[in-house]
Amino acid sequence: MRVIFMGTPDFAVPTLQSLINSKHEVCAVVTQPDRPKGRHGQPVFSPVKETAAAAGLPVLQPAKLREEGVYEALAAYHPDVIVVAAFGQIVPERILNLPPYGCINVHGSLLPKYRGASPIQWAIAEGEKETGITIMQMAKGLDTGDMLLQKAIPLTGTETGGSLFDELAGMGGPLVLEVLDGLAAGTVTPVPQNDAEATYVTMLTRESGAISWREPAAVIERKVRAFNPWPACYTELEGQTLKIWAAHVEDRDANALPGTVVDTAGGVLRVQTGEHILAVTELQLAGKKRMDTASFLRGFAVKPGTRLGEADA
Repeated sequence: MRVIFMGTPDFAVPTLQSLINSKHEVCAVVTQPDRPKGRHGQPVFSPVKETAAAAGLPVLQPAKLREEGVYEALAAYHPDVIVVAAFGQIVPERILNLPPYGCINVHGSLLPKYRGASPIQWAIAEGEKETGITIMQMAKGLDTGDMLLQKAIPLTGTETGGSLFDELAGMGGPLVLEVLDGLAAGTVTPVPQNDAEATYVTMLTRESGAISWREPAAVIERKVRAFNPWPACYTELEGQTLKIWAAHVEDRDANALPGTVVDTAGGVLRVQTGEHILAVTELQLAGKKRMDTASFLRGFAVKPGTRLGEADA
């Protein structure tokens, strides 16, 4: 098949590379415009553009797909299908209907759960027992199209947002190739989503990582893993931002308000939450490097009774 690929971040790269290495012809790649980065604001290629450029593929970078001339530019490639993975723009209906096989999307959840942005992180944060990849036929609504193929993986309770992101990204390519073969052979059976079971998640912001110590320790621990590496969970310690990188739950409570440091025995920072104690084992104070809690406590004495994030108490 002649394929136009649309994608932007790291998540999309393995799928694009699988298509490049396959029997299919990637005739063009569409990605977001170069973004300024660093102190001098130099424009930087997206990971997808870097991959496409290395393969010598034509790259289109419209600020909006609805711009004049974009549809015509895509139509000139006569694609059989458009494959979309974490592109970052809404695809207009006119473009959805352009190729004979339509547009198919690589989505990082088991739809209809976790439609929208950040499905990978929220599956961890919400305590799901499994997640996976859905290859779906794109439709007018947000992640509402028919499902073409799904593959589930179990969640062990040790994943971070970063590790799960990498695992799911690697699954996208083989599943897309399987779907393309099935579409060509007429063996793919679209399965409508059950809208009654749909859940939606929004894009993560830095504020998503703010710890509410009133929440149970189990909820905070899941968010610590889910939002690692970004936006990272954080609180305040003596007026400074303190990021929490690793922690576990101790199934007990102290006679203290949420956010109170209970003790630091054994080089672990134990904090009372709304339910049970969160034992912090890796952290980072603003302006300092990330380190294990024992090393941190040797240079920064935190006394029992200290309140973290007092504005939240």
